[in-house]
Amino acid sequence: MKDFIVNTFGGNIITQYLSCFIVSMVPLIELRGAIPIAQVFKVMNPEFNMVLAYCIIAIGNMLPVPVIFFFARKVLEWGKDKKVIGGFFTFCLEKGHKGGLKLKEKAGRSVYLALLLFVGIPVPGTGAWTGTLAASLLDMDFKKSVLAVVGGVALAGVIMGVGSYLVASGIMAAAG
Repeated sequence: MKDFIVNTFGGNIITQYLSCFIVSMVPLIELRGAIPIAQVFKVMNPEFNMVLAYCIIAIGNMLPVPVIFFFARKVLEWGKDKKVIGGFFTFCLEKGHKGGLKLKEKAGRSVYLALLLFVGIPVPGTGAWTGTLAASLLDMDFKKSVLAVVGGVALAGVIMGVGSYLVASGIMAAAG
């Protein structure tokens, strides 16, 4: 397994940090996949700094947020009438809008807190990408939305960090 990881993500520490950064920007994987990878790097290399990795991962996860907020909706609306991609783009718009309306109804005035919790619960489909797209589709305030997403990313990072550490510690203890 160690050879697979080293061959896939690289053996030197700079390549490992860069790998975490890139993985954190991938939709659906985001921080939820990058932190466990960083934990593996830490097990493989005691010099690997998890605090630095967490900061790099959080930055990588947040980097696409402004682009998503300002342009994803426009791209989806542009593509909804296109022959090949129209059905999928329409589905994304409708799903995001319906989900956002449900979130607004349930959350009421606490919609930004709900957005933070939505992004912060580390399950597939609830990361910074999805939360930002929902905020964009609902015409929510950019600054407040970004702050909620940042808070959600931080919460998800803590949850994933603790979970990854516990799993890695359990594996190391079982391995002797």
